[in-house]
Amino acid sequence: MKRFLKRLLKNSRTDQAGSFFDELTEILSFQPIIIDHYNRAFTHRSSNKLDNIGNPMNYERLEFLGDAMLSSVIAAHLFAKVPAGDEGYLTKMRSKIVSREHLNELGRDLNLVRFIDSKIPISHFGENIHGNIFEALVGAIYLDRGYPYCEIFIQKRVIEPYVDIARLEGKVTSYKSLLIEWCQKEKKQFYYDVFEDNGIDGQRLYGVKLSIDDKVIAKARATSKKKAEEKASQRAYFAFQERIHPK
Repeated sequence: MKRFLKRLLKNSRTDQAGSFFDELTEILSFQPIIIDHYNRAFTHRSSNKLDNIGNPMNYERLEFLGDAMLSSVIAAHLFAKVPAGDEGYLTKMRSKIVSREHLNELGRDLNLVRFIDSKIPISHFGENIHGNIFEALVGAIYLDRGYPYCEIFIQKRVIEPYVDIARLEGKVTSYKSLLIEWCQKEKKQFYYDVFEDNGIDGQRLYGVKLSIDDKVIAKARATSKKKAEEKASQRAYFAFQERIHPK
C-alpha cells in the first residue's frame, strides 16, 4: 500500500511538474493524494474543460461542498467553545466567520488565485473569487482525504489565526441590516434611491442615495446594487454611530 501511494504521489508530481504539488502541500500542511481534485478546485468555467465522462470540470460544485464542510467544522468549534451560547447566538457567530468578506480575506492571504486555470484575466475577476476558490479547496480536501483532514486544515487556516470570539461578537456583518433595524426601532423613515451610473471608461456601476427622514445621509457607488447599498449604509452608520450605540 505504501509503495502504491508513493508511486501515485510521484506520478502526480511528475504530471504537475512538481511546483503545484509542492506549493499545495505547503498550504495544506499534508500531501494531497488525488491531485485531480485540486486541479478541479482551481479550474474556472471559462476554461470549458470536461471530465472523462463529459461533465463540466470547474470549481463550482466543489465550492458548494466546501461551504458545507466549513459550516460543519465551525459549528462544532463554536458549540464546544461557547457552551452558554444559544442557537441564535451560535448561528450568528458562524455567519460572521464564514461571511463572504471573511472567506475572501482567507483566499487572498493564501494567494490562491495564482493557481487558477482560466481564459479570463485574473484582473477581470470580482472580489468574491478569493472566497470561492477557498471553499472549493476545502471541498477538494474532503474528497481527497475526508472530514478529519478538512477539520485539520480549517483549524489551522481559519480557526487558529482568525477566530477570536470576543472580537467577532462586536463585528458588524451587515451595516444595512443594522441601520434598518435602528430606523425601525426609532420609527425613522428610510429610503434607498438606486440608479445606474456608468462611471469611468463606461464601467457599469450603481449609485445609491440613502435618505433618512427625507434627508440624504449618504451616497455610494459600486459594481452591484447590493454593494452600493451596503457601502452607503456603512457611511450612514458612522454618521449616526453615537446615536445607534449611545454610551
